[in-house]
Amino acid sequence: MEATRELYWNIGHGASVLIPMYLFTFAALGFLVRSGLQRLNIYKQGKPLNRFDQRDVRIKNLLKNVLLQSRVLKVKGPGYAHGLFFWGFFLLFIGTCFVAAQADFTDLLFGFRFLHGDFYLVFSAVLDLAGLVAIAMLAGFFVRRYLVRPEGLETTRDDAIMHGLLFAILITGFVIEGARMAVTELPNNMALAAWSPVGLVVAKGLSGMGEGSLRGLHQGMWWLHFALVIGFICSIPFTKFRHIFTTSANYFLADLGPKGALVTLNMESEDAESFGAAQIKDLTWKDIFDTDACTKCKRCQDRCPAHNTEKPLSPMKVINQLGEVAGTNPDANLIETVSKDALWSCTTCRACQEICPASIEHVGKIVDMRRNMVLMEGEFPGEEVMVAMDNTEVNGNPLGLAFASRGDWAEGLPVTRLSDDAEVDILYFVGCYASFDKRNIKVATSFVQLCAAAGVKVGILGKEEKCCGEPMRKLGNEYLYQSMATENIETMESYKVKKVVTACPHCFNTLTKDYRDLGFSIETEHYTTFLNRLIQEGKLKVKADGFDCTYHDSCYIGRHNDLYEEPRALVAAAGGTIREMERSRAEGFCCGAGGGRIMAEEKLGSRISGKRALMAAETGTGTLVSNCPFCLTMFEDGIKGAELEGKLVPRDIAEILVERVIA
Repeated sequence: MEATRELYWNIGHGASVLIPMYLFTFAALGFLVRSGLQRLNIYKQGKPLNRFDQRDVRIKNLLKNVLLQSRVLKVKGPGYAHGLFFWGFFLLFIGTCFVAAQADFTDLLFGFRFLHGDFYLVFSAVLDLAGLVAIAMLAGFFVRRYLVRPEGLETTRDDAIMHGLLFAILITGFVIEGARMAVTELPNNMALAAWSPVGLVVAKGLSGMGEGSLRGLHQGMWWLHFALVIGFICSIPFTKFRHIFTTSANYFLADLGPKGALVTLNMESEDAESFGAAQIKDLTWKDIFDTDACTKCKRCQDRCPAHNTEKPLSPMKVINQLGEVAGTNPDANLIETVSKDALWSCTTCRACQEICPASIEHVGKIVDMRRNMVLMEGEFPGEEVMVAMDNTEVNGNPLGLAFASRGDWAEGLPVTRLSDDAEVDILYFVGCYASFDKRNIKVATSFVQLCAAAGVKVGILGKEEKCCGEPMRKLGNEYLYQSMATENIETMESYKVKKVVTACPHCFNTLTKDYRDLGFSIETEHYTTFLNRLIQEGKLKVKADGFDCTYHDSCYIGRHNDLYEEPRALVAAAGGTIREMERSRAEGFCCGAGGGRIMAEEKLGSRISGKRALMAAETGTGTLVSNCPFCLTMFEDGIKGAELEGKLVPRDIAEILVERVIA
């Protein structure tokens, strides 16, 4: 006898079953679509934004992240459990579609059946195991959420509804199968029953019941299972189940522009009534859509350096607060809702966005609210920031030092000022800290000496160089940023600069991305990639003198630009052995200086730099290597604050390399 089974066994396949079943199904789907369309009105409150270009790339991202669960699997444990649950439930959904396709279409209309023979055996085994895996993973979620709940994991009525419905759907499915098998396959067709191992276990457990009772149980469970599925479909728009659609759509709608780039405001627009975001209508429709994609998994919160140092910022809560405003009180003031302290605490490190399984964009929303505070209300996180802004307006740097002395650090070094000689191999865009801060001047000096050893002619702008404007921009002062940027661009273009190299990740990120909106097109490189290429080409020779260290991934080189290997290659070339911190590469922990925080005093919670210094000290190497002037500055202070002086020394890669140059 060929392996197969009667579909709709004990239920019937007549109009009395099919008509109500499909009426309820289409009604539920119609309700789902209608509710989804109603939510479109919430998204339409936002400003327009085109996220439908490059559709081939977007579709690829959608399929990759939905079917392979790529972003979800970035976190082991819960991520793997979600992936297994998704694949299990997805297979059950496909299996249900196969059953409906044969019973209600191919067999009904054409007499064609495909659920038989070896295919049916594999089909049965796969669905049974898929259901078992789904139940096991769901049980794991239940234990994690209700019995050993991690700190910060919010549990609401939504979660209870989701767990209850999914458990009930899966369990009733196996009871239906077990009751059918107990009547049709036990004990006379065990060879077939063996291909449904979970159903077989349930069937044996029910085998003591009479056939009439089993048929009654089967029929009752079948209709209950159907009702639960209808309830599941109808609950999607009103629970976190909606992430099935919104998170999937967010993969398609992800930003395909330069990573981390902000929208450049038209500061001269006569039509602009305000700048930044104070109300939900000031955000884009995609910003509002993001709030529906959030599942409150708290991955962003767990990695946020501000949240991890007792500050009032939780990226997860910001997104959900914006969602509540959009849905219930669109006229509310966003800044008051989120709180100014929370907004000022952000370091724009992108840890939240990098790990988010739903591709939510947190940083841009926070910067938009900062823009409103600065440009419309004249508010800053502290008096010291106002002073730094004033200093930048007057002297082109936030440190308040005379602009005419910006190039003094280079006296006696093999460096040319472009005002004297513009024929150079590279323009070294020095940045404010490497120009004025004694500790970072050592790094600038080391870089110039390395270039000289490789035969590279280096030029600088000297007093003509201004702050790149990045700290001001991230704090919300778009006007000051654009003023600095425009002057820098005009100066560099006037000298017909061919290539720019900078040792500051913030300058690098700004010149390669943000300046492009203002017409800047000169090739720009971070010094780690530049020096690594010189070594690879044999132009710069260094000896490998062994040492142990740990390496800190600067947020603006790492997460913002995905440069992880080049700095490590330089450490290896110098003979270094890196003992990685627990949080490294894309999971690296911010130094606390990003988002313009380099200009602000850290008044809330504990010091981010101190926490990172403690992580470095745990490696036991005694040397903390970085490639960013902001990081180096923060670590100098953080090591003192953590009382690690004499136990941990912060150094820049350039300082280490210059000690090992082979003449």
